[in-house]
Amino acid sequence: MTTRVNQTHGRPLTWFQAIEACNDLSHREGLQPAYSLGEDGRVVTWDTSADGYRLPTEAEWEYACRAGTTSPTYGPLEDVAWTSLDDLQGPQHVGMKEPNAWGLQDMLGNVWEWCWDYADPARDGDHRTVRGGGWADKPWSVRASVRRGSAPDAVLEDVGLRVARGPVGADGATQGWSHAADRERASLRGPRPMGWTPLRTIHT
Repeated sequence: MTTRVNQTHGRPLTWFQAIEACNDLSHREGLQPAYSLGEDGRVVTWDTSADGYRLPTEAEWEYACRAGTTSPTYGPLEDVAWTSLDDLQGPQHVGMKEPNAWGLQDMLGNVWEWCWDYADPARDGDHRTVRGGGWADKPWSVRASVRRGSAPDAVLEDVGLRVARGPVGADGATQGWSHAADRERASLRGPRPMGWTPLRTIHT
């Protein structure tokens, strides 16, 4: 399976808006949308057999970022990523830094990128994962393995969108993610640590 990854950095998008953007792009190109939204607009179901555009899983994102390397970055940060060292006031145009070995640019730095996965459903509820680091982040935070999470309706000036395309895996499971694993991780039992807000309901 080959996943096509594109860059669509631009105005800040919530995770929900990123989902809608993927579906809109699929409709425009005559492809089957990957996502369906519940009546409240907050329950999103992924059809892993759809050939349309979608958010990458974290595993797909990291695989694409590393491009066959095993180091924290795919090149010297000053050459491949915009970070706090550049003393910027906002994101930069895509493609002004060197690409990784697979020709993908801005995988690190510039803006964080939404992924499909929950960040930690037992602790952070419905927060989704962002990867890659942003233009204001310290170099130690701009690495292939660093992950953060944010609310799916949060608008963050340093978070953007990168899309993948195509069917992957079995129903409800693919590329390092599975619906069953999400449900298990969200099933917090016993006393709850202070500040934790586990995701109690995952759409079936």
